[in-house]
Amino acid sequence: MLGLNKKDSTLLIVVAVLTLFAPFILNPFPADSALAQFNAGYPDLMQRFVVFGIFAIGFNILFGLTGYLSFGHAAFLGIGSYAAVWVFKLFTYNVVPAVILAVIIASIFALAMGYVSLRRSGIYFSILTLAFAQMMFALAYSVLSNPKFNLTNGETGLQVYADDPQMFHRAGLPDLPHLFGLSMRATYDLDIGAWSFSFNAGYYLCAVVMMVVFYLSIRIFRSPFGMMLRAIKSNQTRLNYTGLSPRPYALAAFVISGAYAGLAGGLMAAMDPLAGAERMQWTASGEVVLMTILGGTGTLIGPVLGAGFIKYFENIFSKINDAVLHQWFAFLPDGMEDFVVFIIHPFVGKGWHLTLGILFMLVVIFLPGGLVEGGQRLGKWIKSRGKSEETDKAKIEPAE
Repeated sequence: MLGLNKKDSTLLIVVAVLTLFAPFILNPFPADSALAQFNAGYPDLMQRFVVFGIFAIGFNILFGLTGYLSFGHAAFLGIGSYAAVWVFKLFTYNVVPAVILAVIIASIFALAMGYVSLRRSGIYFSILTLAFAQMMFALAYSVLSNPKFNLTNGETGLQVYADDPQMFHRAGLPDLPHLFGLSMRATYDLDIGAWSFSFNAGYYLCAVVMMVVFYLSIRIFRSPFGMMLRAIKSNQTRLNYTGLSPRPYALAAFVISGAYAGLAGGLMAAMDPLAGAERMQWTASGEVVLMTILGGTGTLIGPVLGAGFIKYFENIFSKINDAVLHQWFAFLPDGMEDFVVFIIHPFVGKGWHLTLGILFMLVVIFLPGGLVEGGQRLGKWIKSRGKSEETDKAKIEPAE
């Protein structure tokens, strides 16, 4: 299917089913139940899942295939957001030209940054990318917010105002990001019994884009170009002895990865027409590194799983406060209830990073291949259990 083998086609179908039916899958609990706290099927969070999934897929093309660890990829995320918002301000609210420009501008910056950074490898490459990203963050936060040429609006962030030119914005079109008239905030709510499901236009646009870029990443992984990138990661010295220079291939991977990040930034702006310098901070770059490692570096679906895992913790666990904990453990005696809440309190709410850190350490120690390796081990265990049961049955001799 689409030039993919059976295994990759199955993987693409699984990703498509998960994204298209996410409003059902992520809302397993009734809206009025205590466990509704763990539902994640609302539009804003689902959009974050797929947008950061795109970001992580692109980063994995660089880090997972070539082994080059970049600490500056958030710069392209921010650049894509700024480019998209400028399209909204100057031309139109249509998301198509905004996203296209975001990809182009991010690719140009990635080409410049990669050309310089790839002169070094290892930790020196990582530090160079971090330095470039922090320079861009400083430019966006202060220098480019100068009133004479205010391109970023500093710490306030760049946003669209009623008096902006918007040269191609016609009457009758939504006054917010849209796809040829379909508002990105258009949402259809479906109530089935005690369950409530939301189908958002913006989410499905991001979901379709993610499926397309996921398919492209599969083709890259399986292509001769992808094999060259793996050779770079495996042994650059040996590759040099063959007469092939690894640098053009690594630079191409860096630009493709930056384009993915710019696409994610453009989609973020399309969902919420605001761009701020905080999207370019080193912490955002570190976050995509965690997503990729947690899901499974060098795997196809791992970065998507890692992005969903981290964003779920960030948005769900961070909302569990003492009031929620007391509600959950109200059946316990008062002293026991307070003790249990006291024990759990540091790991939820504002302390969700502690829980995430512990889980990340456990994954790195016991599952170096990330969540994908965990799923593979579980599948092998289930298969081995089934085979052992069949063997045991075969050994049983019928009674005479």
